[in-house]
This record gives sequence, C-alpha cells and structure tokens, in this order.
Amino acid sequence: MFSYIIAAATPQGGFDWSMIIMLVAMFAIIYFFMIRPQRKRQKEIENFRKSLAIGSQVVTASGVYGTVKSLNEGQPYLTIEIAKGVTIQIDRNFVYANGSQQAPQA
Repeated sequence: MFSYIIAAATPQGGFDWSMIIMLVAMFAIIYFFMIRPQRKRQKEIENFRKSLAIGSQVVTASGVYGTVKSLNEGQPYLTIEIAKGVTIQIDRNFVYANGSQQAPQA
C-alpha cells in the first residue's frame, strides 16, 4: 500500500522545464508592465528637477502651484512663491510637475 503512495508522489519523467519557462515569462511580463515604466517616470522626474530654473512654474506633491524664486544651491530645499509676496521653502524631492496648467485664481 505504501509503495503505491510513494510511486505516485515521485515524478515519472525527467526535469520539468515548463515551470522554469513559466517563471521567466511571468518575470518578463512584470518587468515590461511595471518596473520599466516606473523607472522611466522616475528618470523624467529627476531630469525635470535638474532643469529647474528661477521663474519655472511648478506643482508640489501636495498640489500647491507656485513659481521658483530661489534654488538655494547646496541646500536640500528651494523657495517657491505661491501667491504675490508669499514664499515657502520646500524640499526638492517634493516638486513633481511643471505647473504650466494655471491654478485657479481666488
């Protein structure tokens, strides 16, 4: 009786390549649909941050529209003007987009 169970549990053929092929295919799908586009987007954001200049329109991660007033070279932050005469300092890592779409005026 136990010999039938043991015989049923052992593989009858050689090495099964289909499982390895399936894993490689799944990794390729994940890479091309998730990892690669994310890396591309991160590179675009990094290039945008490097190209910032005084007067550039920006949008912060929190949705605040503003204009760059000072880049504060050597510092981890920059100064943006969010309203006439109102400036804030914000970490460079939280500036995500070009603010070419004008914010609604209050």
